[in-house]
Amino acid sequence: MSDDPLAGLAALEGVPSAYAAARDGIDAVLRDRGLRRTDPATTAESLLRGAHASAVLEGSDSSLEDLRAGSGDAVGQAALRVSTELLGQAPVLVRSPLQALARLHALATRGELDDDRLGRPRDAEAAQRLRRVADLVLAPTTAPALLQAAVVHAELATAAPFASHNGIVARAAERLVLVARGVDEKSLVVPEVGHLAHRAAYESNLRGYRDGGPAGVHSWLLYAAEAYAAAAEASPLRD
Repeated sequence: MSDDPLAGLAALEGVPSAYAAARDGIDAVLRDRGLRRTDPATTAESLLRGAHASAVLEGSDSSLEDLRAGSGDAVGQAALRVSTELLGQAPVLVRSPLQALARLHALATRGELDDDRLGRPRDAEAAQRLRRVADLVLAPTTAPALLQAAVVHAELATAAPFASHNGIVARAAERLVLVARGVDEKSLVVPEVGHLAHRAAYESNLRGYRDGGPAGVHSWLLYAAEAYAAAAEASPLRD
């Protein structure tokens, strides 16, 4: 039996080709455009667009320009706080995933929850699910990094281990995996916009991941590959 927790998922029908195509699309954007005009401002713009899309998926009414101006509703501000410190958590994620996830939640909920609830799982079962996510991050795997990111995202979003803002944390963790595993070290593609562009499919496939057994997990993986293609197109490098 393999010790690789993602090996079986990576071998599911249609998954290898879907993720190879998604990675090729991301690499093409980063290679063909990024090497010529990548700077910190481009990364900042990508993170801002991601924060806005993540906030909208979480129920925010804030516009992109609201967040660009530092205003917007509470959910928008939560996503913006996470995006501001996100890349600093990439080295923490690969060393201590639980610490990184707790920090993401603390950033999202600062000023909204009591200090003793920031970054804390809801209960013992939620803590166990968080440890499962940490194991997925730390375990050696030959699975594509994009697939690992998709599974981490779905596990966090469906387990909802924190008292609130689980979607924002899940989407931020997805980005961190892509950075930490070298897919997009400067965080120039925008997976959150990819999910927002396919919002109905995003939400239905997350429900399928949670409730649909192996078929639901398979469908989520195929969906996520499509979303990553849209994430590449949403990069500010395409402007």
